[in-house]
Amino acid sequence: MTNQAATEYRNVPLTALQESTTNPRRVFDDAALKELADSIRSQGVLSPLLVRPVADHRFEIVAGARRYRAAFIAEAETVPVRIVHLTDAEALEAQLIENLQRRDVHPLEEAQGFRALLNLDEPKYSIEQIAAKTGKSPAYCLQRVKLTELAAAVTEAFAKDEIGIGHSLLLAKLQPAEQEQALAACFRSDWNGNQSKARRILLPVRHLKEWIEQNILLILKDAPFSKSDATLNPAAGSCDDCPKRTGANALLFADIAQDACTDPACYQAKLDGFVKQSIAAKPKLVQISSAYNAATDGSAALPRNKYVEIHTEKPTNQKQRDWPEYKTCKYTTEAIVTEGTEKGELRTICANPECPIHHARKQKPATDGAFKAEQEKRRREEAIAQATGLRVLKATSDAVPVRLMKRDLLFVAERLAAALDERRLTVILRLHGIGRASGAGDTPTKLLASFLRKADESTISRVLVAITVLQSAHSPNDSAKALREAAEFYKVDVAAITAKVKQEFAAKEKAQTTRKATDKAKPGQSRTAAPKKAKAA
Repeated sequence: MTNQAATEYRNVPLTALQESTTNPRRVFDDAALKELADSIRSQGVLSPLLVRPVADHRFEIVAGARRYRAAFIAEAETVPVRIVHLTDAEALEAQLIENLQRRDVHPLEEAQGFRALLNLDEPKYSIEQIAAKTGKSPAYCLQRVKLTELAAAVTEAFAKDEIGIGHSLLLAKLQPAEQEQALAACFRSDWNGNQSKARRILLPVRHLKEWIEQNILLILKDAPFSKSDATLNPAAGSCDDCPKRTGANALLFADIAQDACTDPACYQAKLDGFVKQSIAAKPKLVQISSAYNAATDGSAALPRNKYVEIHTEKPTNQKQRDWPEYKTCKYTTEAIVTEGTEKGELRTICANPECPIHHARKQKPATDGAFKAEQEKRRREEAIAQATGLRVLKATSDAVPVRLMKRDLLFVAERLAAALDERRLTVILRLHGIGRASGAGDTPTKLLASFLRKADESTISRVLVAITVLQSAHSPNDSAKALREAAEFYKVDVAAITAKVKQEFAAKEKAQTTRKATDKAKPGQSRTAAPKKAKAA
């Protein structure tokens, strides 16, 4: 701010003042204004308003809009002012700093002040300069500025205090198209006590953060295209210095560990560009889809049921060695996924229906009339059974409420538990500290069923996850893999748990060693010494 030649103090009529259009403060509490007006009636305006001249005998309020409004309510004719000659930039600075010193400033008002400074043509401000002026960190200022880019629905929810500053800062980092979708994930519906209308409950900020990581962020190390290639989406350029990339914008995304893209539309455009480039470079690449459905009209992609993907890694056991997926043939060729998940990834496949190795089931059986009739009858019965089963399953799933109630969770948990063997059931019982009762007929299945009926929804949900992990493991190797995947999904620190268990075992072993050494050191405590003492007595 430049040095001013003079500062003048005097009283001016309220009619000579006008509010500033750049004042970050937009919300004024009516009750607080009335309370201040009562104070002004009895004591007057104690602190002068900061104003600047804008025309002959007229002044713009730089700081003090609240006192100005309260003076109007109190029907005061004049108010004390401090007149200072300020440029637009200097006025903005003063307004922003004055507002930052107030405890009741709303983050949206603060954000609009930062944005107004950035939008000035002269002088030009950077985030770092604003941070230095306001005494805040650059990360703080940048995150506040992003609040001005919130979608209308999100801004409204934040202004009404339906979501907090933590939720808003996370949502502001997303593209507008994803913000409203993520806003819905901030809440859950509670139907308890009211079956006609659900109560909306705000979930913790950590829940929203996890939801964004799982549903919005696209991990760039998994992308098939080069992050430095600016030709894939010329409008966006490369990912190297993109401000929407978490790894290239540490000020905004300091809380996100993985290097990820926050713009799914741009990511998809680059994926499409990469696929086109790959096909142009290798015209013989077979185009495939990861979906089993028939290809859309005009699509050159083979659906999943028309090819066999050949695994490049070696089989880990004898059973896998017999699988067609681990064998090669003369029809093996290179392919690229152009539709569905894993788009852009290269695969090795066999798509020849005559291949006896990978499509053996399609070889024609012996031309026997009775055999053909029997086969046709069996296929028809299987088709009817499959269609019936699918329709029943659909009708059942359609009947499930939007939010699973306790009875629904209990239904799923009891039936999944019934499919567990006794060894896995015992693990579940130990996990939840369920001991055996005195009754002789209390089997593990009955004990678990009794426990589930008395448990709350959160406990049943945890049991469901544990059962799913155990049920998905068919061998010791599968068990470790299933547990590892579950731990990664729920962000469990496996290394920390492993270290703690090792420490506990080491402490236990040390205690046992110490106890043994102590027992040896005590005189007259051996088993042979006791009878001798008894005889002597």
